[in-house]
Amino acid sequence: MTSFESVTLEVPDPTAADAFYNAFGLGPYVHVRASDAPTTGFRGFALSLVVSQPGNVDALVGAALDAGATTLKPATKGFWGYGGVVRAPDGTICKIATSKKKDTGPAARHIDQVALLLGVADVKASKRFYVDRGLAVAKSFGGKYVEFDTPSSAVTLALYPRRALAKDTGVSQEGIGSHRIVIGGDAGPFTDPDGFVWKVASV
Repeated sequence: MTSFESVTLEVPDPTAADAFYNAFGLGPYVHVRASDAPTTGFRGFALSLVVSQPGNVDALVGAALDAGATTLKPATKGFWGYGGVVRAPDGTICKIATSKKKDTGPAARHIDQVALLLGVADVKASKRFYVDRGLAVAKSFGGKYVEFDTPSSAVTLALYPRRALAKDTGVSQEGIGSHRIVIGGDAGPFTDPDGFVWKVASV
């Protein structure tokens, strides 16, 4: 089975980005490397952080804002639970959410799961592309959402319609230029139908 192993964000200032992601709590989940590749607008992906309770959402949002992030969607209650969206100083969009509506313990900056959500033009076509390259599907909801089995990575890989992902994170879906992200795995190197670049993950 093909594995998905790492997420590398391409940033203008790796030292500053490292400091931000470590302060935010995402240091163990992402790598950074220098890049000035032109990019404007929505970069087509988001990092989704799942936590256990609303207090943890607030703690992580607060840590991100203190470290230099900006708010895209303030943390609020919804039908599905509680969550908010921030944009990192390098432009990466991070969604922090829980399905719970009440705290069951002291708030903590603890992340239960991180997912890389790729916004794609056609979820079913992208699913076929990845399955053809050896990735196994863990969950699939037609053209709305696909999650892959990623046991060798601390991050889950998922596909989401680009328009829906932009709306969910509070930005316009328009964007051109580099995604400024490189995905590591053992099936690379290749570029997927939406322009996301894969490389062979270093051991």
